[in-house]
Amino acid sequence: MSESFKSAFVAVVGRPNAGKSTVINRIMGEKISIVSKKPQTTRGKILAILNEKDCQIVFVDTPGVHRARTKLGDYMNEAALRSACGVDMAVLMIDAEKGFGTPEERILKELQKEDIPVILAINKVDAVNKEDILPLIAELSEKMDFAAIVPISALHGDGVDLLLSEIKNLAEEGPMFYPEDAVTDKTEREIASEIIREKILRLMQQEIPHGTAVEVFEMKDDGKTLKIGANIFCEKASHKSIIIGKGGAMLKKVGTYAREDMEKFFGKKVYLSLWVKVKSDWRNDNFMLKNLGFTKEE
Repeated sequence: MSESFKSAFVAVVGRPNAGKSTVINRIMGEKISIVSKKPQTTRGKILAILNEKDCQIVFVDTPGVHRARTKLGDYMNEAALRSACGVDMAVLMIDAEKGFGTPEERILKELQKEDIPVILAINKVDAVNKEDILPLIAELSEKMDFAAIVPISALHGDGVDLLLSEIKNLAEEGPMFYPEDAVTDKTEREIASEIIREKILRLMQQEIPHGTAVEVFEMKDDGKTLKIGANIFCEKASHKSIIIGKGGAMLKKVGTYAREDMEKFFGKKVYLSLWVKVKSDWRNDNFMLKNLGFTKEE
């Protein structure tokens, strides 16, 4: 380890679909956080661990702050707003098209309580006119004394290296918190669950809302192959039919794409079995939420 080794915990916060997971995956060079065009994709804090020769940066990806309509939504907002507790700095992601609104005001209020450096990352600058970017930076710089303001396109990678450089500059000398080969603190079951749910979100398009959850109930590893069994919960019988598809075609697609990602991540052959079950209004069921890992922090 370098004598001037640096480490930092970095919360990446913002409204739904601001690009938080995309920028973390871009920095990591591999898929750690679930990504979808649909908002509210990330449901809990996810640690992505970047290990380099002279530093370890631990990213905390969080749910987007939004107007909650279910107990699950309440959990997601609490997880997001509490994410700044105990971290060394934060990256506030702003959608250049949507600008600074109520969700950002709520987040900024929490960040100011923590008295930590905040980097403002203005994402999706490729989607707005270039002449509009400087006035937007000037407007946002009045909100607080940001440690840095970095325009980026997480999707295309523009400005992401500069963002990472600013993060490293703010990091202080510290220990290596996780083994140098670690990439996340998520369990294998959690990773498998997130991969399956991402495929559902990507393949269902607008037909299935965020009323789906995945529970991995079996995971057996014999060293060469990984056997995984998972339940997909949805809220309506009509949704179950769509997830399964005609002759099971849609469920087969979900399983095939999920298995391919799992084999890349786990580095071995995966046998994946999926079942679809209806649990009405599970997003407001405390017992279901607890079993699925959505528990509020004390």
